[in-house]
Amino acid sequence: MCQLLGMNCAQPTDVTFSFTGFAARGGGTDHHADGFGVAFFEDKACRLFIDNASAASSPIAELIKRYPIKSKNVISHIRKATQGSVLLENCHPFMRELWGRHWIFAHNGDLKDFSPTFAGAYQPVGSTDSEASFCLIMQRLREHYAHQPPLEELFAALAEITAEITQFGVFNYLLSNGQALFAHCSTNLYTLVRQWPFSTAHLIDADLTIDFTTVTTPDDRVAVIATAPLTDNENWTRLAPGELLMFEHGQRVLHAMVTIPAAVQAANAANRACT
Repeated sequence: MCQLLGMNCAQPTDVTFSFTGFAARGGGTDHHADGFGVAFFEDKACRLFIDNASAASSPIAELIKRYPIKSKNVISHIRKATQGSVLLENCHPFMRELWGRHWIFAHNGDLKDFSPTFAGAYQPVGSTDSEASFCLIMQRLREHYAHQPPLEELFAALAEITAEITQFGVFNYLLSNGQALFAHCSTNLYTLVRQWPFSTAHLIDADLTIDFTTVTTPDDRVAVIATAPLTDNENWTRLAPGELLMFEHGQRVLHAMVTIPAAVQAANAANRACT
């Protein structure tokens, strides 16, 4: 399946180090070679880069590795196609507008027999279950609220919508509106928080080490979320199936457990055992 990378920060931070290792998995150190994308928020809007070439060979990926775009919320995805052809419109992350903000979504998993009905404002452009699930999330939120609610209320609504969609299969995802980053685990998702006093980190997928003490201040704090750990000398925490988290200012601020149906739990357990 696909792989996810998210970053939520207290101060604008670039993702070049983590993305260098992550991109190698897109056809280099792993077989996720069916496209990639990365989105950088700047307040309400974001810069979105997608390509249906592999992240390991794409010139756009090389640009991202060398261009230190600073952001408080970043979502990236490398694709292993399960539903939908290898086309640009099927590359994650996907972007939509809601309540005067860009929203960004990326999914890792496979939703079976998932055919939601859409009512106008949100329609999939491509043919993936992932984009369909994102459109359904946007539609449900728009139905619930005419204006954006407080983040705590928004988180509770997302937990309900996630419970609805996760009945159809594996639904690991990252979602952000530029204010916070939401992460849901069905099978595989890991997180860590880098904060003062910082140390060094070494990538698993590239022979690259960084000493964060030379590029940070005590005000910096960065939460990183990934399908699998990116470094081999840091303490990554594996999320439990059903965990839904909200990150703000580089730290976990809200937590909920989403009920996963027994049949889906069994299928997800088999998927976890194979990864």
